[in-house]
Order: sequence, then structure tokens, then C-alpha cells
Amino acid sequence: MKKSETPLLDQMRQLTGAPVGEPNTARDPVNQAMIRHWCDAVDDRNPVYTDPEFAEKSVHGGIVAPPTMLQAWTMPGLMSREEREARAPRGPSVLRLLDEAGFTSVVATNCTQAYKRYLRPGDLLTVSHSIEAVSDEKKTALGVGHFVTQLTCYRDQNGEEVATMRFRLLKFRPTERSAGAERRGAPKRSRPVPSINHDNRFFWDGVQAGRLLIQRCFCGKLRHPPGPMCPVCRSLEWEAAEACGRGTVYSYVVAHHPPIPPFEYPNLIVLVELEEGVRIVSNLVDIEPEEVEIGMAVRARFDEVEPDRILLQFERAKG
Repeated sequence: MKKSETPLLDQMRQLTGAPVGEPNTARDPVNQAMIRHWCDAVDDRNPVYTDPEFAEKSVHGGIVAPPTMLQAWTMPGLMSREEREARAPRGPSVLRLLDEAGFTSVVATNCTQAYKRYLRPGDLLTVSHSIEAVSDEKKTALGVGHFVTQLTCYRDQNGEEVATMRFRLLKFRPTERSAGAERRGAPKRSRPVPSINHDNRFFWDGVQAGRLLIQRCFCGKLRHPPGPMCPVCRSLEWEAAEACGRGTVYSYVVAHHPPIPPFEYPNLIVLVELEEGVRIVSNLVDIEPEEVEIGMAVRARFDEVEPDRILLQFERAKG
């Protein structure tokens, strides 16, 4: 064992190259219907994917699948708990060893795919996985951990390798959360400062003055968030119009996790449709999440959340 290696690292490197679980075969072969759905979803209008007549005259001689659909063909779909457990790898694994050693948190770092040929309707893929590499212990801003590179190999019905994917992740031992530091008396974090530029400075200046200002083109079109050009007439000229601050809840979400200081949780975030017709994202305060309803009448308020920091928020409209 090299001097730089630890018993854990030695164990993990002995497992590199070995299969992780059994190969899985796609539930369905490559097919035109799924290709069409994919192209509709990502707005890919390349006719070699969807137009048989055009594709036949192309260098491909027929329909081919977008290479970026690679993972879609072998996705297992929704499974029951019993099915997931049956598919789970047995025996020792690099990720399990890291979990047992306290490296319980995961963050993806990068993913690369290599394509050896285009997939065509009728191809039936089988996918297999292995651990290609494990790094020495690294110290990162998230915590101490190891970078793990997973190699995924895709083969067709004849056993020919058609593509590979390398997915790298960091398995790390998380540092103590900032919230814990605050409980020990550390200074409370300040709220993030908005990115202010030429187009939106008027809005934030208005908030500091207790006014809700919306960008209005001279053609009459209101727009928010602010931008340099009118989407209707393409004019670069605009003025600031003061909104009345009344509106309704168009949509909302309640954030519970992960808690990020200094925000309070549950964090109620709303998309408000103002009476003037534009929509704005903000917080809804002084109300329990279960009381919120789509269409509820709300009104703007301006609160000093920190010294010299005014924030636009909304509350339930009274009356």
C-alpha cells in the first residue's frame, strides 16, 4: 500500500473496475414515439430525428435518435420499494464504504458522455456500471471527502458498445452547519444583496423608499422583471410606473429544507399577480402555510428586515 493511502482508500481502490450490480436491459427498444416526445420537450427541430423522408436522404439513411437521449432509454421508471431493493447492488461497494466511514453527503461535480454511433429505432440497450476511480482524500469547502468516478457502459442487442458515460461525484463528511454556529453566538448571516444594474436600479431604489415601481414602455406595456427592451415594440425607452401594491396569489411554494440562514422556515414564497397585470415573486408573511389559497387577495408591505435594508413582502389583504 502506498504511503499516501489509508486502509479505507485501499479497500475502495480494490473495488475499482468491478461491476456494480447486474447489467440492466431497457424496458423498450429505441422508438420513434419517444424520440418525437423528446424533441418536442427540448424544442429540437432537426428533421433527421422526426422526418423519415428527410432522414432517408441524409447521411444517416434513416431516422436516428438524439445522442443526448442516451440515459432516457434505460431509465427504470417508477418502481416499488421491493423492486428498488431487488435491483440494489449486493456486497461491498465504494459508496457503501464511504457511507460507513462518515462520508454521507453527496454533490455531483461533472458528467461526460462519449458516443460511438447513433442509435436507431429497434436498438435495445443494456447498461452496466462500475467505479473507474477514487481520489485521495480531498479537503473542500463542503468538507473532507473523496471524488468518485462512475463509468457507465451502454451496449446494443448485439453486445456492441455504443456509448459511455463518466459521472463524477464528491462523497464528503459535512462540516457543522452554520445554524449551529449561530446558536453558539456567532454573528447572524446577512441576507444576500440583490444584483443591481442599470435596468433594475429604479426598482430597488423604489423598495428602499417604500414604493413598488414597475417598468413601463412608452407603448404602454408593463414588464417585470425589468429588462432593457420592450418585448412588444422592441423599444429601449421606458419609465417607472408606481403600482398600487394590490394583487392575488397566482402560485406559491413552501420551502422547508435545506434551511439557509438567515431565512426563517417554513419559507412561504409566492408569485403575486398585481392588479396592473404583471407578476412578481416575493414572500408572504404573517400567515400560516395551510391558510394560503390560490387567488387570495394580498397587498404589498415594506419591512426593514435588517438595519437600513428594506424588503418588499406581501400580506393577506384585510377586508
